[in-house]
Amino acid sequence: MLTLRTKPLFEEREIADRINELAEQIIDDLGTDTPFMAAGLLRGCYVFMADLVRAISKRGGSFKEIDFLVCSSYGDGTESSRAIKVHRDLQADIKGQTVLLIDDIIDTGNTLKLVKDLLRSRDPALIRTITLLDKPERREVELESDYSCFSIPNLFVVGYGLDYAQQYRELPYITVMDEI
Repeated sequence: MLTLRTKPLFEEREIADRINELAEQIIDDLGTDTPFMAAGLLRGCYVFMADLVRAISKRGGSFKEIDFLVCSSYGDGTESSRAIKVHRDLQADIKGQTVLLIDDIIDTGNTLKLVKDLLRSRDPALIRTITLLDKPERREVELESDYSCFSIPNLFVVGYGLDYAQQYRELPYITVMDEI
């Protein structure tokens, strides 16, 4: 049986502060001359992506379009099945665009790599990957996120958009689920 830890791994304020720092870094690196195309990997990224897009906008960044892909590899378990399915592709044309590919977590790297390769084949000007969380010790493919809020050890986490069997996405913080 799984249970939530009582003490969050990352508190709401800590997440907000880190997103603001990340938005500043993205604007410093990419500038404000060209509108960005934001491409989010649903469902887990929705809370993080909304806060990040607003933080970038507050710093002078603008978005030509915001779109989403739906991919899955977890189902209702705590381990990736490694059978990645793209259930919904982008509707937007990204040719020549600066794309911010936003995901909740980079774990094995398989999903983000598959999506990045898919988008790369559509001839964008630039793709930058942004993740809320990074689990480097779990990586199965050679891939690093260009920007990441937090690096974590191999823990199963929920909250702030991340789920376990579609539960706990609404938590305003990130916490660990432990086996009891």
